[in-house]
Amino acid sequence: MALVALGVSGGIGAYKAVEIARGLQQRGHDVTAVMTANAQRFVGPLTFEAITKRRVAADQFAPGINADIDHIALASTIELLLVAPATADVIGKFANGIADDFLSSLHLATTAPVLVAPAMNTNMLSHAAVRANLDVLAARGVRFVEPGDGYLACGWVGRGRLADPETIVAAADGLLRGGSTWAGRSILVTAGPTCEDLDPVRFLGNRSTGRMGYAVAAEAAARGARVLLVSGPTSLPPPAGVEMTAVRSADQMHSEVLRLAFDGEVDAVVMAAAVADYTPAAGAQGVKIRKSEDDLVLELRRTPDVLAKLGARRGNAARPALVGFAAETGDAVERARAKLVRKRVDLVVANDVTEPGAGFGGDTNVATLVSEAGVEPISRRSKRDLARVILDWVEAHLGASRTTARS
Repeated sequence: MALVALGVSGGIGAYKAVEIARGLQQRGHDVTAVMTANAQRFVGPLTFEAITKRRVAADQFAPGINADIDHIALASTIELLLVAPATADVIGKFANGIADDFLSSLHLATTAPVLVAPAMNTNMLSHAAVRANLDVLAARGVRFVEPGDGYLACGWVGRGRLADPETIVAAADGLLRGGSTWAGRSILVTAGPTCEDLDPVRFLGNRSTGRMGYAVAAEAAARGARVLLVSGPTSLPPPAGVEMTAVRSADQMHSEVLRLAFDGEVDAVVMAAAVADYTPAAGAQGVKIRKSEDDLVLELRRTPDVLAKLGARRGNAARPALVGFAAETGDAVERARAKLVRKRVDLVVANDVTEPGAGFGGDTNVATLVSEAGVEPISRRSKRDLARVILDWVEAHLGASRTTARS
């Protein structure tokens, strides 16, 4: 279907690029590998040549290169430049216009879409220079497949592992099949918990890590949308290319979401945050509450229901599309149906957090999409894959509402 240049740079994840090449072929695409010198320390070019049936592009000064000026010839024929793994070095070269090898020269010469799958040590990924380079590339329209969490080759456990090959292949295939359909659209995503402070030391909170909301934000950005992310306290770095507002309390979440949802005229709101239902009625104490022999009684007041406020304020308008979440412990679907009607939203993503593979903290989720059209169970999958399912639903809904508005 399409010719993909698969850029492979010098990280331990280079061996996974072989599986990525095979996955692209299985989806009907032709692949030509472009390897940096350091990538060849991990995987030999012969491996990629055997799979792709094409000569590996590695040395722009190889004999005979001037017959075709290979990096220019390739730049004009590929339909996607996919770099997996993308090291901090390659990301820095791309961001700063350096062209000192075949891959970086190809990046400057091509007008094809660019998809990058970063992979590196956790501290390298969070370094200000790397984050700045990622932001520069995102501003230029580069798409990303966010790295995963887990055991890294350096022995650390954290974020920075190359995304699963299947995830990278799916993202590349989506781009080639028109994955920029969200260009010109904007989406507001909430993520993480809220913290309701009792005093300078203690707070009321919940187990949300923000992973689901961040996955939705990353996927929306990969599709070309302008993404406004309102996040409670998490340990996650914001996905590249999103505009993030950090909040702490439910009241702050309420204020920022209402402001951005309607002042910014967004097309959709995905409320993945776990917003506290109650907060101390008297507010946070200015000093630490001292322990005594008596029981401590807290008076709590109800926090604003952000999703219900969105539904009420939108009324019968078609925009923005509203998506809520229902994290329950039993009867998730029935409670989601009630929430759908009560809060006047378009879709509720329901899940029972006690189910294996679902809930807070993990990389996977199990959910059911509940809408006026019915109930659609979604089997266990990565949170990024679930984000794709949710945004596919939103995209179809926005298309249907546009058709209805015109008719």
